[in-house]
Amino acid sequence: MKNIILILSGLILINCNKSGVAKQEVKADLMEVITEDHASAAVAVPPPPPLAVSEKLLPDENISNKDLYNTKKTDTISKKIIKNGDMKIQVGDIKKAQSQVNEIIKKNNAYIQKEEFQNTDMDDNLTLIIRVPHKNFDALVSSFSDGVGSVLSKNISSNDVTEEYTDISIKLANKKIYLEKYRNMLKSAATTKDMLEIQENIRELEDEIDVAEGRLRFIDDRVNYSTLTLNLYKEKVRSSATSKIGFGSRFMDSLTEGWNSFVSFLLGLVSLWPFFLLIPVMVFLWRKWKSGKKNKN
Repeated sequence: MKNIILILSGLILINCNKSGVAKQEVKADLMEVITEDHASAAVAVPPPPPLAVSEKLLPDENISNKDLYNTKKTDTISKKIIKNGDMKIQVGDIKKAQSQVNEIIKKNNAYIQKEEFQNTDMDDNLTLIIRVPHKNFDALVSSFSDGVGSVLSKNISSNDVTEEYTDISIKLANKKIYLEKYRNMLKSAATTKDMLEIQENIRELEDEIDVAEGRLRFIDDRVNYSTLTLNLYKEKVRSSATSKIGFGSRFMDSLTEGWNSFVSFLLGLVSLWPFFLLIPVMVFLWRKWKSGKKNKN
């Protein structure tokens, strides 16, 4: 009897152990399934749908200046120096001096942008606005100072525009980034209102970019080619005939001038003859009015 009880107890214990092991295996299997489900869920869950164009932030709100600067780094800009100058040189012969100036200009790869000549009773003036490559500016000024004539005045100035050029270049790069983002937004515009707003922003940016690029081209032109204003001056000397005029000749000239002035005065009075005809009529009317007034009294 005891043997039977021991055998039954052993069987019960074995079954319990098997059921415990089975339970542990089932729990392990459940954990694996749960883990796999979580992993598959994490992979399978789609990303949130994109916002509509009207709900997106505009580039001004979505991107900081720091991000823009880091997005597109501008190249290191070399020094931008604009050189200008003006010179006034007294010469003995304008034509000869102009010929020398043309040779110096040709030698330094320069050109004349504007030419102006004035001939007065006191002097002759030839003004030239010369554009010369930046590297040849000093040589050009030295050549004019040495071989053309007597330098009456000279003023040379240098203007550093590196900071302005750099600032415009950075802003231009940022505007181009904005423009590209607006164009991408235009492709995905959901409504006509969004499309019109984006198109207006694109138009404004394109105008600003054109202005900035024009300013950079102007600065580059002024930096690459310096400007020199050259004035060739020749003072006129009185001729011998004019310098020998005496008192008698000058007295006769004065009498002649006075007579001409008197004749001009008389001719001026004659030109007023219609007004002289009105004077008697006005006197007659005034007297008639005065006599009528006396009769009433």
